[in-house]
Amino acid sequence: MMVKVGGFIVALAVALALFGPSLSPYDPSTQELARRLEGPSLQHPFGLDELGRDILTRIASGARISLLVGLAVVSVSSLAGMFFGSVAGYFGGRVDDVISRVIDVLMAFPGILLAIALVAVLGPSLVNVVLALSVIGWVGYARLVRGQALRAREFEFVQAARALGAGSSRIVLRHVLPTTLPSVVVQATLGMAGAIIAEASLSFLGLGVQPPTPSWGTMLDAGRAHLFDAPHLTIFPGVAIALLVLGFNFLGDGLRDRVDPKMQR
Repeated sequence: MMVKVGGFIVALAVALALFGPSLSPYDPSTQELARRLEGPSLQHPFGLDELGRDILTRIASGARISLLVGLAVVSVSSLAGMFFGSVAGYFGGRVDDVISRVIDVLMAFPGILLAIALVAVLGPSLVNVVLALSVIGWVGYARLVRGQALRAREFEFVQAARALGAGSSRIVLRHVLPTTLPSVVVQATLGMAGAIIAEASLSFLGLGVQPPTPSWGTMLDAGRAHLFDAPHLTIFPGVAIALLVLGFNFLGDGLRDRVDPKMQR
């Protein structure tokens, strides 16, 4: 049930991001200052913001940023984590010790604070947000894949491949990594939710996507000054973030229940 609900929410968000801005009769940057802070109506279902821009159109455009950042962060983090985790788990010894110590050091820092520090040093931009979140995001995948690789290297078919003279890189790519994919997919689905929240947080602090590019985090920041006279400026972007994160969490939990044999029993 959770998979269906989560999948529906995620599919709806993807459809909104892909087709919403092009189907909307309004431009996300077009301003109508005479109608600023206007509440929801038939013409503008989510109302207008502090510059008279259509909030629904901006939320649809902001969904592209959130999904793009989430997909980029998860892709980079999962690939890096799978590489270092499989190397550490399969080879062990000093290689495992070095990689594990690096993981421990990075996990000792609060993730969002490290991301804020990195973006503050590199400068606010979409690329730097992805880079900062990837720097702290790969460690979770590495720990997960390392544990899976430690178990997989003892499997009979892996030992048989080693006995037949297969190289280490071939064994890792053809035999070890495929056993970790189900767990990585679940972790990546849950990681999308974390990346979306992190991007919104950085944008809320002014360290993420810069105006006039629509972002749910910047929309929340702009609506803080109008919490009482125009609450729709913060309600709708906040609900959009909550629903999308909830959708990915539902989808990840449902996939985990199906992948984990213990949960099936």
